[in-house]
Amino acid sequence: MKQSAYSIKYLVILWITGCLVLTACNARVGDQNMEIENKSEHWKQQLSEKLPLLGHRNWILVVDKAFPEQNSVGMEYIYANEDLVPVLKQVLAQVNQSGHVKPIIYQDKELNFITEKQARGIVQFRTNVKEVLGKQKVQTLFHDSVFKKLDVEGKLFKVLVIKTDEVIPYTSVFLQLDCAYWNSDKERELRTILNTHK
Repeated sequence: MKQSAYSIKYLVILWITGCLVLTACNARVGDQNMEIENKSEHWKQQLSEKLPLLGHRNWILVVDKAFPEQNSVGMEYIYANEDLVPVLKQVLAQVNQSGHVKPIIYQDKELNFITEKQARGIVQFRTNVKEVLGKQKVQTLFHDSVFKKLDVEGKLFKVLVIKTDEVIPYTSVFLQLDCAYWNSDKERELRTILNTHK
């Protein structure tokens, strides 16, 4: 009888201990998931706050992890603790929904010439980015040309750099912002009218 009571007590203690351990583990996993989610939401929140301040001739760069931090006064950095493709998708969605700006999209020309043997995952990356960009027109420039362009533009206009965890080379995507409610045809027409009223 005593042996049976002892066994039951022992099983109850084991059961309670097991429940406490499982609860602690689940809480730890939950905390980690919340921390990841908070980091993800943090950069999105930063972008949401900055986007209304950006306009025609500003830039948003969604860059790989090796993209250098630069000394240029006009460069501002946000770190997104995510892969490049989902970050790009979110950035484009926010830009396209903004109502005041639209993107002129640039990619590195080198990206299309890198082989899977040189950089594992490059083929899938190109496919994924194509899906995100859809039918939007994309211009390509050699990487050094992009830096020269940014160097000139950054002296006058703010460049927002969103740095990702991407570790495939030449994967950065550069968005030059243009006015969404005005275009070059309307601007030419306006200038023609203004010239006749000199």
